[in-house]
Amino acid sequence: MASLADRVRGNGRIAAGLLLNLLVSICIVFLNKWIYVHYGFPNMSLTLVHFVVTWLGLYVCQKLDIFAPKSLPPSKLLLLALSFCGFVVFTNLSLQNNTIGTYQLAKAMTTPVIIVIQTLCYKKTFSTKIRLTLIPITLGVILNSYYDVKFNFLGTVFAALGVLVTSLYQVWVGAKQHELQVNSMQLLYYQAPMSSAMLLIAVPFFEPVFAEGGIFGPWSVSALLMVLLSGVIAFMVNLSIYWIIGNTSPVTYNMFGHFKFCITLFGGYVLFKDPLSINQGLGMLCTLFGILAYTHFKLSEQEGSKSKLVQRP
Repeated sequence: MASLADRVRGNGRIAAGLLLNLLVSICIVFLNKWIYVHYGFPNMSLTLVHFVVTWLGLYVCQKLDIFAPKSLPPSKLLLLALSFCGFVVFTNLSLQNNTIGTYQLAKAMTTPVIIVIQTLCYKKTFSTKIRLTLIPITLGVILNSYYDVKFNFLGTVFAALGVLVTSLYQVWVGAKQHELQVNSMQLLYYQAPMSSAMLLIAVPFFEPVFAEGGIFGPWSVSALLMVLLSGVIAFMVNLSIYWIIGNTSPVTYNMFGHFKFCITLFGGYVLFKDPLSINQGLGMLCTLFGILAYTHFKLSEQEGSKSKLVQRP
């Protein structure tokens, strides 16, 4: 009976962790869009707030022994910290200048771009089934963008840059974790303050600082509370992802990601009244099919590799 009770408690914790991740992951997209639409808070300044709050949150976590920091040479993290700035800034600029549907679908292009980067730069090979899943993913994104009533060139440029830098960042994170023998929280603990310092230097060149519309400008209390809440939720997204990966299987994490993908798309059209044509809907279904197929084949290959290792004498 004790073991059954332990399993029930364990499943309850996992369900609570998944629910928290669902709420904060969806909330951060809608909240940031709300801040851009209703307050016009500057993009890089909002990203700077996210980085600072994330670093402070990680500092509290390591004091509570949630993870143990590891001493890392800053020179090894400079490029990673710079790409971290770029991926968050360009992704937020894509959200600011596109509909939530286009923003969300553009992010799906990260998978094909990562495969291209790993194939060309790291000589990694992928099965034919994996490569074929890139066709519906890409086709769906093109369909949605082509028929998007609110399509704009600037938003497309930011989305493309966001996908490219995000893909580079994700490839480099994996490489750095392996090279430095650290987990994601240990890496982020050093990245966040370095990225904050970089943005602190860059913000005055691109955005007002003390004038109206600047980070230290005359904002209403509600705007400042929203921005602070956005920073806290951004940290909770990072923390909950780390917890889910550590406490569930890759299948759970990926399938849950698809569920969030669908809810975010639906919520964007409900909350922000974004127009949706039949062709855009087909594009979204096409991309979702490609993502599901990619996940299925990728996880099947991983399970096959594990079973081969277990069977070896």
